[in-house]
Amino acid sequence: MEFLQHNLIYLIPALGMIGIIVMAFKSAWVNKQDAGDANMKELAGYIADGAMAFLKAEWRVLSIFVIFTAALLAYSGTIHEVNGVPLHSSWIISISFIIGAVFSATAGYIGMKAATKANVRTTQAARTSLAKALKVSFTGGTVMGLGVAGLAVLGLGGLFIVFLHLFNVVAPNSVEMKTAIEVLTGFSLGAESIALFARVGGGIYTKAADVGADLVGKVEAGIPEDDVRNPATIADNVGDNVGDVAGMGADLFGSYVATILATMVLGQEIVVEKLNGIAVDGLDGFSPVLLPMVICGLGIIFSIVGTWFVRIKGEDSNVQTALNLGNWSSIVLTAIASYFIVTWMLPAQLELRGVVFRSIDVFYAIIVGLVVGTLMSIITEYYTAMGKGPVNSIIQQSGTGHATNIIGGLSVGMKSTVAPILVLAAGIIFSYAFAGLYGVAIAAAGMMATTAMQLAIDAFGPIADNAGGIAEMSQLPPEVRERTDNLDAVGNTTAATGKGFAIASAALTSLALFAAFVGVAGIDAIDIYKAPVLAGLFVGAMIPFIFSALCIAAVGKAAMDMVQEVRRQFRDIPGIMEYKAKPEYEKCVAISTKASIREMMLPGAIALLVPIIVGFGLKGVFPAVSSAEILGGLLAGVTVSGVLMGIFQSNAGGAWDNAKKSFEKGVEINGEMHYKKSEPHKASVTGDTVGDPFKDTSGPSMNILIKLMSIVSLVIAPYIAVGGLSPIQEVKTKTKNMQISKTSAVELAKPLQKVVKNGNTPNSTSAEATKLN
Repeated sequence: MEFLQHNLIYLIPALGMIGIIVMAFKSAWVNKQDAGDANMKELAGYIADGAMAFLKAEWRVLSIFVIFTAALLAYSGTIHEVNGVPLHSSWIISISFIIGAVFSATAGYIGMKAATKANVRTTQAARTSLAKALKVSFTGGTVMGLGVAGLAVLGLGGLFIVFLHLFNVVAPNSVEMKTAIEVLTGFSLGAESIALFARVGGGIYTKAADVGADLVGKVEAGIPEDDVRNPATIADNVGDNVGDVAGMGADLFGSYVATILATMVLGQEIVVEKLNGIAVDGLDGFSPVLLPMVICGLGIIFSIVGTWFVRIKGEDSNVQTALNLGNWSSIVLTAIASYFIVTWMLPAQLELRGVVFRSIDVFYAIIVGLVVGTLMSIITEYYTAMGKGPVNSIIQQSGTGHATNIIGGLSVGMKSTVAPILVLAAGIIFSYAFAGLYGVAIAAAGMMATTAMQLAIDAFGPIADNAGGIAEMSQLPPEVRERTDNLDAVGNTTAATGKGFAIASAALTSLALFAAFVGVAGIDAIDIYKAPVLAGLFVGAMIPFIFSALCIAAVGKAAMDMVQEVRRQFRDIPGIMEYKAKPEYEKCVAISTKASIREMMLPGAIALLVPIIVGFGLKGVFPAVSSAEILGGLLAGVTVSGVLMGIFQSNAGGAWDNAKKSFEKGVEINGEMHYKKSEPHKASVTGDTVGDPFKDTSGPSMNILIKLMSIVSLVIAPYIAVGGLSPIQEVKTKTKNMQISKTSAVELAKPLQKVVKNGNTPNSTSAEATKLN
């Protein structure tokens, strides 16, 4: 046991390596499966080439951003004092940022590569049995899940060890530790930055192609969405990989890293009891810092165990039940292990910012996080799954036309925010009651511990969707498409529940990052009674709306180009509808690629630049309010509004999608059965088209938006921290008539600083300023 205590920190990256090794074995197994006939391989090749072309184009643009941002971070790391306040950073933060960006891009690449290998093999497996098709598609998803989680734990754990040695850290609350953690935030910033562009860019790509394929192919030409005659069908299937797989992989990689980092930032502030000068935790007081990494590392192992339970026996077996069994297994194992890990690592009593709590309270907070994540998935499944009340209500309203279908979907999306928000609110209250702000952060870490399993289930959906598309394009027997449709229908629900899980984790993570920001920035509270702070709150609440508007508008513009191109090909290339001529698939792929790269810039700039503009641009503008407080108000507004927008859009889009899919087996409306190509079905296609950018572009981007803005704020917090010279002092010290030293000015200004910090009236502030004269 003593050996384990002394070497626990090295176990963390080792757990990440285990995940990557298992991922490699599973990837090799997928590659060995039969890929079908030559036609199937050709179609799969088109999809893989299109996905790789998009990633390369995206990487070329993002590499410029990474280099430029790394240079700025390197310069900021050379600044060691601002207004008399010492800073704890280093130019090495730029290296940390680059590594985070590369790891995030790699996580997305691993997922995309696995999906483009597994899709056609799932199609071929579906020619044999549903069980075989599930095994191939889920194993492909597992490759992504383990790759993302393994890279995150390996990267964070490995860098933390390097920085401990590099900065000679000997105590968790030392100056050297602050430097190590500040530099480590660069890793999270790099991960979230790439995640935002990957999610937004991939979302624009996939939905531009999807909308074009739907509107012209299904509605105008009357052919199936995945028909080989549809010029946009390859771009649509490419979009499933770059948006729902690569984008989601980078997204949850960023969430995973940000959650662990936020808990570590708060963990370094915790006071661990000492006996004879030695920390009683046996880890030199580092136990609260190491705990989130250990839990998430073990979560990888339990996710691997959970995958063993995902299996079915026959054609009538319930795929959703099999996936739920695997998910529940990993969650229960994580909960059990957390008890022993927490009670072993943490001392009996801890303290953070005046809040005293016990080690068992930390375990209770972890359980709260696991329960919140589970409830969010269950609630999301209810609002988006076929056969449930919300989706059935949209189906019924499709019977009276397109407009009522849209109204029904919007209503379902809005109602779906109530239960998740109440669950989140309860989770925040209970986790804080148990262990203060550390409890909130560790609850988020507990929720994210089974990310590998969550991602495996999530990525299985797009793989199954692609498999169905290849089956349709290859004109395989109906029973093959029935099996892939079975998997795809479950995949739609798992994709929606995955988005619910992601937004819930983002909410808790953002709150933990917010708490870390408040501590680093040196502010005691965010007082909305102060007008500038209230104004920041309103501006922050507006940002998710303009961000969503830009994403949806981008999909609309790209979809218009796609629609025109598909119409042109149907018009100008004779023989497409008779299978005598092959559509120009590459033209549609190029439209989506160019549009997504072009349109992702502005939303990304908003997330990155707004905190910097507020933090530095408003510094010193309001004598009685610091820019850090205003930025805190902004973050509060972004978080609350962004969570609501994310839940609303993702659930509305998911409900519309499954309402449309319900017509494939037939639905009863007012006592009459309706199927595909009926008028109610056409109305449901319209609803699905409206919901596409909701659920796959703007909605999922909300969780990255709120986390990225919090991380940027955390990075710049030391430079705008309260405690330096106030604006009045700076003016006085620079006045030529003032012949006093800088030290004297600071001493004389202490009464003024106290007044400004306490937020007294302008008159009292002016009175103190007069004393400087």
